[in-house]
Amino acid sequence: MADNEGIRLFGFEIKRAKDRNAEKMQSIVPPVDQDGAGYVTAAGAHYGTYVNLGEGDHAKDNLQNIRQYRAVATHPEVDAAVEDIVNESITASENESPVSLILDHVEGLSDQLKKVMTDEFDNLCSMLKFTELGHDVFRRWYIDGRIYHHLVVDEKNLKAGIQEIRPIDATKVRKVKEIKKKKDPATGASLVENVNEFYIYQEKPGGMNQGIKLSNDSVSYVTSGLLDVDRKRVVSYLHKALKPINQLRMMEDSLVIYRLARAPERRIFYIDVGNLPRGKAETYMKDIMARYRNKLVYDADTGKIRDDRKHMSMLEDFWLPRREGGRGTEISTLPGGENLGQIDDIIYFQKRLYRSLNVPLARLEQEQQFSLGRSTEVSRDELKFQKFIDRIRSRFDHFFLNILKKQLILKGIITEEDWTTWSNNVMVDYVRDNHFTELKDAELLREKLQTLDVMQQYVGEFYSKEWVMRNVLHFDDEDIKQMKDQIDDEMKSGEIGPDDDHINPAQGNDNE
Repeated sequence: MADNEGIRLFGFEIKRAKDRNAEKMQSIVPPVDQDGAGYVTAAGAHYGTYVNLGEGDHAKDNLQNIRQYRAVATHPEVDAAVEDIVNESITASENESPVSLILDHVEGLSDQLKKVMTDEFDNLCSMLKFTELGHDVFRRWYIDGRIYHHLVVDEKNLKAGIQEIRPIDATKVRKVKEIKKKKDPATGASLVENVNEFYIYQEKPGGMNQGIKLSNDSVSYVTSGLLDVDRKRVVSYLHKALKPINQLRMMEDSLVIYRLARAPERRIFYIDVGNLPRGKAETYMKDIMARYRNKLVYDADTGKIRDDRKHMSMLEDFWLPRREGGRGTEISTLPGGENLGQIDDIIYFQKRLYRSLNVPLARLEQEQQFSLGRSTEVSRDELKFQKFIDRIRSRFDHFFLNILKKQLILKGIITEEDWTTWSNNVMVDYVRDNHFTELKDAELLREKLQTLDVMQQYVGEFYSKEWVMRNVLHFDDEDIKQMKDQIDDEMKSGEIGPDDDHINPAQGNDNE
């Protein structure tokens, strides 16, 4: 495909502008990102897959990987752990949206432009129905390790922006990178001349049918940011839990089999066959066995009595012949299995599964009561879990920001250069519902205020107010300036008096 050629699909055509700076830079290494896209070194439109022969991973392509993740997510322990993660990440609220756009740290934005960008963000969340479907969208991204959406626009009126956002099944689409190389006449090395990115959509995944090419700008694609050991494929957050869940399943199955085989008490029949020949001894044994079979059985499906003499379970009885000279015919009982109530190995693999998913082990006990106490009662695992939630939230931010960027550029609100300048300071805020983090923050604030109360008599004599604000309250320059402005405004409005007992950064230090 030519560099200036656009892609038309469903009435949508987008042409990518050439980057002059990129043309000046030359390298033998293609650009690498976290998309895990397959590389095609030739200029063809095909792409291939590879087979990983490593231990523990037998999926040969993304399709099998995703199906494997979805199958694992149906296990009760995994489903409970995933629900804990998703519920902490996306908190539904009746009065506000689960997410909001934060532009406070973006410099050079006017209040009017901030309002326009915030309104566009809210409009995109409305298209996604994120207040209603946010839990399902985040869960699908977390399990699959990637999420695709097709951005539908009106080709006759591109200024109207994105008109609809349609989800795409992750098993039906894949990102592909087409690399064109040229030889350097001086060194003979192959240099990367151009990298073309697009998507291949197949209605029937895994088939040999021809796929449909989608342009890079018409699809929103966000991954987990995790790659396999070869750095070639995107993996899900559930990838490292595959081995523990398989081990847990085997242990559970073996426990059931063991209990079914060892639980019943079985009888042992020692039959005296005297000096009968082998053939007659076997016939005599079968005759005795037929007498002790359960002949009449009640059929609960039909309500009739059924004759089951042809069935004999080896789990119930053992029949052993005894020659003449023995103790004669004897019937004894073989005791059932002991210690059948021990499931320490099952609990071990359950805990290992939760550790692999970064979920606190205390949440494994669903019947355990939940109490809100002091922060000293909060376990370290809960704090680590909240940091993990913050980390995957920051990765999921790209889902909103990538769509918002295309919307603002299509409508002509900003340019791509503007977004490049501001993107690092544009943030997405999530409604929080982790009480352990709130308890930790409240406890830290309480300790600071207690220390401040003890030092109050020394402020102005041995310690300056600014030193206390920096070293006790841990304010930075921006916080000090903000507090000074707020206290000045409150004093002017009469909300607080000049003689109120507080550390006022607006007042000068007598000893300074």
